[in-house]
Amino acid sequence: MSDITPVPAGRSAEELAGLKNITMVIYGLQALSFLYGVTALVGIVINYIKRDDVRGTLYENHFDWQIRTFWWGLLWGVVGVATVFLLVGFVILAAAYIWTIYRVVKGWLKLNEGKPVLPA
Repeated sequence: MSDITPVPAGRSAEELAGLKNITMVIYGLQALSFLYGVTALVGIVINYIKRDDVRGTLYENHFDWQIRTFWWGLLWGVVGVATVFLLVGFVILAAAYIWTIYRVVKGWLKLNEGKPVLPA
């Protein structure tokens, strides 16, 4: 396969390179959220601000992946914390943590390969 990603109509190579950088930064912010939770909030805000800019590009799929990762991770984190007194919460939190790591790593690798993350 070719490493060259086709440039969608009306998009410059420079614009796509900038969108790729933003997408990579968001994956980095999601990864940093394991140490500093607030970085995930910064990432999701950027996702929503730049969402229209990535529409129709490969990065739209990555943004959808990142947004779903954030919201599902948050949901399972809240459920885990709410049920921690039942001890099942620790299992839920561990599963959510591992699942989020998997999604960040998979998305980052697919981005570096110039491929969409399927299924989004």
